[in-house]
Amino acid sequence: MPVDTSPKQALAIDFCGLSMASPLVLLSGCVGFGEEYTRVAGFSNRHVGAICLKGTTGQARPGNAPHRVYETPGGMLNAIGLQNPGVDFVVDEILPGLDYDETRFIANVSGSTIEEYIEVTRRFDDSPVDAIEINISCPNVKEGGVAFGNDPDMSARVVEACRKATGKPLITKLSPNQTDIAANARRCIEAGTDAFSAINTLMGMAIDAERRRTVIGNNQGGLSGPAIKPVALLRVHQVYQVARPHGVPIIGQGGVASATDAIEFLLAGATAVGVGTGLFYDPLLCQKINAGIQDYLRRHGFGHVSELTGSLQLN
Repeated sequence: MPVDTSPKQALAIDFCGLSMASPLVLLSGCVGFGEEYTRVAGFSNRHVGAICLKGTTGQARPGNAPHRVYETPGGMLNAIGLQNPGVDFVVDEILPGLDYDETRFIANVSGSTIEEYIEVTRRFDDSPVDAIEINISCPNVKEGGVAFGNDPDMSARVVEACRKATGKPLITKLSPNQTDIAANARRCIEAGTDAFSAINTLMGMAIDAERRRTVIGNNQGGLSGPAIKPVALLRVHQVYQVARPHGVPIIGQGGVASATDAIEFLLAGATAVGVGTGLFYDPLLCQKINAGIQDYLRRHGFGHVSELTGSLQLN
């Protein structure tokens, strides 16, 4: 039987046993619960391999006081504060309305305690989502507010607890705000993660000099957008060195605004590529990235996008 080498098939990937039509993943917090961008003319969830739903906690959260979003040179600061209606509402009211024929859906689990991570993961395990992403950048209220993701021991504890609570593919979202991301990734693999998404936002601040006050109501927020891409590429490359021997795939993300950006993440070691902030100014960005990757494969003689993963040549 001849191999299907059509452009569409050249982008289809397997991620943790999930068949995805494209290596592109829409990132948590950027597309709500999967329905927001479907209101934009020309946009379709079918253009991406998966959508990470908005971060969800055990109980409803109102989020932080404004301002919560601020544009910076080459990026964006946000401090939404995990505003969400709570896991019961998401599972019972939102998930039934999603079109699971269009794309894959990945739940994003957040929490302030290990117990909350377990509770939310169990609820999503008994739901139609295809996989679960755990956001370990949340502060641990029992440990004085230290982020779970900045301490390898705490990271491993969250992963181990969530691993026991679900049989679905488990993706750990790694924070760049730590000393040794590779060591953290190693501990998470030992604890049972199936995949990684790297990176989460960098912490930053914006100041209004005339008012001598911080702009963001929370004083600090997560920096995303093109400004963080060099950091994200390095972190993905570092995690790949640890993940590759175990066959653990990575969703590489951080500042993707073009096909070239996406290709760079693939070369650095990503199997899939996350798109987030770029959608804010170009909702139809994913179609352009898909077409650009296809053109790159053709020009360089590659038959499939998976051939790019980890093919970076170091000096």
